[in-house]
Amino acid sequence: MAHPSQLGFQDAASPVMEELLHFHDHALMVVILISTLVFYIIIAMVSTKLTNKYILDSQEIEIIWTILPAVILILIALPSLRILYLMDEINDPHLTIKAMGHQWYWSYEYTDYEDLGFDAYMVPTQDLLPGQFRLLETDHRVVVPVESPIRVMVSAEDVLHSWAVPALGVKLDAVPGRLNQTAFLTSRPGVFYGQCSEICGANHSFMPIVVEAVPLEHFENWSSLMLEDASLGS
Repeated sequence: MAHPSQLGFQDAASPVMEELLHFHDHALMVVILISTLVFYIIIAMVSTKLTNKYILDSQEIEIIWTILPAVILILIALPSLRILYLMDEINDPHLTIKAMGHQWYWSYEYTDYEDLGFDAYMVPTQDLLPGQFRLLETDHRVVVPVESPIRVMVSAEDVLHSWAVPALGVKLDAVPGRLNQTAFLTSRPGVFYGQCSEICGANHSFMPIVVEAVPLEHFENWSSLMLEDASLGS
């Protein structure tokens, strides 16, 4: 969960997000080292009184400043590609959820169940309970079992949307007429908040996403209650 004056990422709640945090630290360290070296060279050139007008070229220096940047780019690209392929892996998901974007709410369908689905609308400010967050709470949460691979299929009914939950390292475009998919695994129980991350109209900021990770037993109880309510409603 984000907090006021936060400068860094949210606490990771999935293996993918942990990898992204490690890669961010790795890339940031490379940037700091390069920036330090460049500033040192600039200060040294400005402050020194020594010059050598006879050096017109240097084969050794040109080799170094050609090979060194290439090595640095490789050191950044390899872990980046590894995470990219890791995010695309969908191996034997235990649960599949279909999320549809609408103006301006999300609808969800648990495709492994016969009749388990709901619409998730933002809770208006005047209806919030103590401890709930403004513009982030929904009337129905996406409940998933903790430490289980979950596949999410995302599309849209009208315009472009984007299903994003930062703590899980998930961000997937919802495109009308196209079904995109990704997977995540929650590493700990908790409630994780996200929002539509593609400008989709006047109420774009009123499309929150709430994912609640619970133990498997609690998930089974929740799904049974939802199916029971659906059968009574029909």
